[in-house]
Amino acid sequence: ATRNENFKLHYLGVALDICLSNGQKVTVNILTSDQTEDVLEAVATKLDLPDDLVGYFSLFLVREGVDGSLTFVRKLQEFELPYVSITSLRSSEFHIVLRKSYWDMSYDGDVMDNRVGLNLLYTQTVSDIERGWILVNKDQHRQLKSLQEKGSKKEFIHLGQTLKYYGYIKFDPCITDFPEKGCQVIVSAGNNELNFHVKLPNEQMKEGSFKVTRMRCWRVTSSVSGGGRCEVKLELAFEYLMSKDRLQWVTITSQQAIMMSICLQSMVDELMVKKSGGSIKKMLRKRHNGSIQRPDSQQTVKSPPLLDSPDPNREQIVKLSTKLSSVSLRGISASNSANDISANDFHGNYAFEGIGDDDL
Repeated sequence: ATRNENFKLHYLGVALDICLSNGQKVTVNILTSDQTEDVLEAVATKLDLPDDLVGYFSLFLVREGVDGSLTFVRKLQEFELPYVSITSLRSSEFHIVLRKSYWDMSYDGDVMDNRVGLNLLYTQTVSDIERGWILVNKDQHRQLKSLQEKGSKKEFIHLGQTLKYYGYIKFDPCITDFPEKGCQVIVSAGNNELNFHVKLPNEQMKEGSFKVTRMRCWRVTSSVSGGGRCEVKLELAFEYLMSKDRLQWVTITSQQAIMMSICLQSMVDELMVKKSGGSIKKMLRKRHNGSIQRPDSQQTVKSPPLLDSPDPNREQIVKLSTKLSSVSLRGISASNSANDISANDFHGNYAFEGIGDDDL
C-alpha cells in the first residue's frame, strides 16, 4: 500500500507560479511529474505564445535578494521536474523565471513578430535596464523613456540592442586569478563571450572579454572547505588562446560556476546550429496528459512601469563604458548594430584595457 501511495504522489495536480521579468506571476496547473518542457509548454499556452516560439525561451531558477537583486542559479534542465526542484529548496527566495534563452540578437526579429513574444522581450529589456545589467547614459535614457511613453515597444528594443551588455546575463561579484590571483571580478555572459570587469589588488579597474570561440575547453570543479561549516566551493576554469600559440587557464571562483558553464555551452550550441544552417525553433510535443484543462482566457503580459531616472552611482559606470568601446576582441562596440556581430569578429590578441582611478 505504501508503495502505491508513493507512486500516486508523482501524478498529483498542482499549481506552480512562474515569474516574468517584470515580477508578474503566471500560475500554471501541472502535474508534479511534469518535466521542464511540459511546464514551459503550459506557460506558453497560458500566455498564448505560439508553439514555434517556445524554443526561444527557457525556465531559470533564480534567487531573489532582500534588495530585489536577482541571482541566476541555473537553467532548468529538460529532465528536471520543476515543481520538485522549487519545493525541495523550501525557501521563498527562490523562483522560476521565464526568460529568452538565445544569445544572437538577430533572433529577436522572430520573437517580435508575435504580440506575446514582443511583450516578453520588451519586459525583459526594461527589467535588465532597471537592474543595471544593460548600461544606459542620460541621453539614451531620455530616448527610451520617450519610446516607452509612446508605447513603441519594437523601437524600444531596437534602441536597447545598441546598448552595452544588451542580452547579457550578469553574475554576482566573485574572484578570479586573471590577470593575477585574488582579483575581484564581475562576470557577464553574452555576445559569445565572458566579459570581465576586474578590480586589481591596487584598486585599479580593468575590463576585457574572453571569446567562447577561443576557449579550448572548460570545466567546473567543486571542493569542500573544512572548518565549522562545510561550504562547497565551485570553480569554473577555461583554457584560453591568449595569442597565436599561447594557451592559458583562467579560473573563476563563484557559486554561479554551473550557470556560467551552462551559458558557455549554450553559446557554443547556438553557434554550431547557425553554422549548420539550422534553426532554434523547436516544436514541442503536445502534452501527453489530457486530464489538465487549459483555461480559455489567456493571461496577458502587463507592460512594466516607466523607467526610473538612472541611479547616480550607475551613471559613473556609464561614463566608464564610453572609454571602453575599443576593448580588444569585442564584437560589440559602443555604437554597435546587429550587423557588427559576426563570426569574423574573433581575431587579434587578447588585451585588457586599463581604467584609471580618475575615471571612477
